[in-house]
Amino acid sequence: MSTFWRDKKVLVTGHTGFKGSWLSLWLRQRGAQVTGIALAPETSDALFCKLDLARQMEHVEHDIRDHDGLAQAVAEIAPDVVFHLAAQSLVLTSYNTPVETWDTNLIGTLNLLNALQLLAHPVTAVIVTTDKVYENPGAQTAFAETDRLGGHDPYSASKAATEILTQSWRHSFGHEDGLRLATARAGNVIGGGDTAANRLIPDLVASLLNNSSLKIRNPDAVRPWQHVLEPLSGYMRLAECLSANYNYARAYNFGPAEANFRSVRDVITCAHDVWPGSWIDCSDQEKKHESDFLTLTSDLVKSDLGWQPKWSFDTAVMRTIDWYRQVSQGRSAVEFTLEQIAEYETDAL
Repeated sequence: MSTFWRDKKVLVTGHTGFKGSWLSLWLRQRGAQVTGIALAPETSDALFCKLDLARQMEHVEHDIRDHDGLAQAVAEIAPDVVFHLAAQSLVLTSYNTPVETWDTNLIGTLNLLNALQLLAHPVTAVIVTTDKVYENPGAQTAFAETDRLGGHDPYSASKAATEILTQSWRHSFGHEDGLRLATARAGNVIGGGDTAANRLIPDLVASLLNNSSLKIRNPDAVRPWQHVLEPLSGYMRLAECLSANYNYARAYNFGPAEANFRSVRDVITCAHDVWPGSWIDCSDQEKKHESDFLTLTSDLVKSDLGWQPKWSFDTAVMRTIDWYRQVSQGRSAVEFTLEQIAEYETDAL
């Protein structure tokens, strides 16, 4: 295991969210001094609360849309490495709150980049976007980093704009002895502790806990499903490489193996093999736009960083559902999350 993170000062924005909570715990487990900047967790049932992270790291509640306040907070933290995950991250929510989505995702990132630029020491920053940054004409081919950016809905478009912003900032202000910037594109991440509304796994688990039938709006939609530990391991690997070599300052896809390009129906079937339940096809032709087919190619990150995913589709789904089932039965969320991290780290490729 790399000793890179030992005593590193690491800032995680969005640490009270699903991915941010997993990442913060993992970084702490690796010996990093972790500080988080985010809004308060949305509910007392959030993973951040279940993992008791407020006691394990420096927890700063702040809105990244506040330019001056964010700049002051970042200056006080003086991080060596930054993972920027704070965002309005839901497609359907973005239709209802488009201004808030754009303001958080684009202007919030701009505020962070400006705050990092003001630091007097070198800093490495990984800006996390999404697989939805690509213009999707429905050709059913996996997207590569060189493909055209786009975005049909406010969320996707705001993240594509964030990619352009970060690229511009890197060209304008990034340099080897100062700010090192990369972006990470991943999506359809699953794992224990996600509580977001209108997301497949949280809705599925809610139906299992309530002994009700899950209503699915697009069962045949294909996505690059991956366990949350996969992209997080990639983000950390990218930060390590970028800290050592400025040539890694660019955009990277972090996706699963092609065998993980599976339908929503496949996810439900696999989940119900672990925890039996039922579901109903509620396909709606009038629904808000969501792509029917969206996958990534991760060839570049494999060749550049030597990173590749470890867990199969079945393993990712089974580990996810098992987390919810065991925690619902009284298992310690902290203990079981650390157990899954250790299992991931020791599993061979």
